[in-house]
Parts: sequence; C-alpha cells; structure tokens
Amino acid sequence: MKAYLTGVAVAALFAATGAQAQDAAPDGSAAFGIEPYAGILGGYESHDRKSEFNAGPGHVKLNGGIAEAVAGANVPLGAFFVGAEGTVSKGFNDIDWEYGVRGRAGLRAGSSGLIYASAGHMWVNGDHGFGDHHDWTYGLGVEVGPKDIGLGGISGPAGPRLRFQVDTYDFDSIRPMGGVIFHF
Repeated sequence: MKAYLTGVAVAALFAATGAQAQDAAPDGSAAFGIEPYAGILGGYESHDRKSEFNAGPGHVKLNGGIAEAVAGANVPLGAFFVGAEGTVSKGFNDIDWEYGVRGRAGLRAGSSGLIYASAGHMWVNGDHGFGDHHDWTYGLGVEVGPKDIGLGGISGPAGPRLRFQVDTYDFDSIRPMGGVIFHF
C-alpha cells in the first residue's frame, strides 16, 4: 500500500509539473488566450517590371516608401501561435494607399519573441498613372521584445516589441518593413 501511495504521489507531482509547463508560454504569459496588439511600421515597396502595375512609357516600375499602421490579435498555443491582423498603409512616390488583411502563424521564441509566416490579401491604390489592384500577399517576420535584446525588466510579456518583416505582393514585389508593435 505504501508503494502504491508513493507511486500515486509521484504521478501527481509529474501531472502538476506538466500542467504548469502547459499553462505558460515561453514569455511567461498564458499558454492560451487572446493577445491584442497595434503598431506602426515603415519601409519600402518595389514591384518588378512584370507586375500588373504598369502606367505606360516612363513608369514601368511601381515603387515607393510606406508608412503602415497594423492592429491584430494573436492566440498563443503553448510554444506556437496563430493570429490575424489588418493593415492600412500610406505610400509615397507611386503608391497612394494600401489596405490588407492577413493571417499569421509561427513560433514563440525567447521571453517575448515571435518568428512567423503570414498570408493574406492586399488592395493597392496606385498614384502617378498607376491603377488600383488587389492580390495575395505573403511574408516572413520576427518580433523581439526588450528582454530578447538585453533590456530585461523594462516590461513583462505585454509592451513594446521590435518587428522586422519582408512581404511580397503576389511574388511581384519585395517589401521590407520595420517598426514597433505594442502588445496589450
């Protein structure tokens, strides 16, 4: 009977330890929930010559700077996450406005980092003779928080994170972006 009770106690200890491990993600937040965020990014978008954007002679390549606002939410799933976000971008040079929605999925890394892939749909309003179009968009990105870059103690799992991402509009463009995302 004593061996049986010892076995039950050991099993209960492992079950409690396993439950605690599943109750928290790598950044110390809950392993499941909803994590809203918003932020601002800046970058540059350059379309190649074979893009559907063509304004005729002299303007065969749509390009320009981008200032983008993003808002979305992540759902942590232990060491993984899925999420969705919406974007609004003001362009400069040949791009007037861009709007988009995308899903994200990836890994939670370090105390507050994310490594992810994204896919969605983007609407682009051209300027200077370029027309308006919409198509699929794909991307890869990373977010790092204060603890991940050596600034421990500044914030907990919520707070600012640096984001770097590279997107493409239907594999016709390259769009490197960087900025600050605030998790709540």
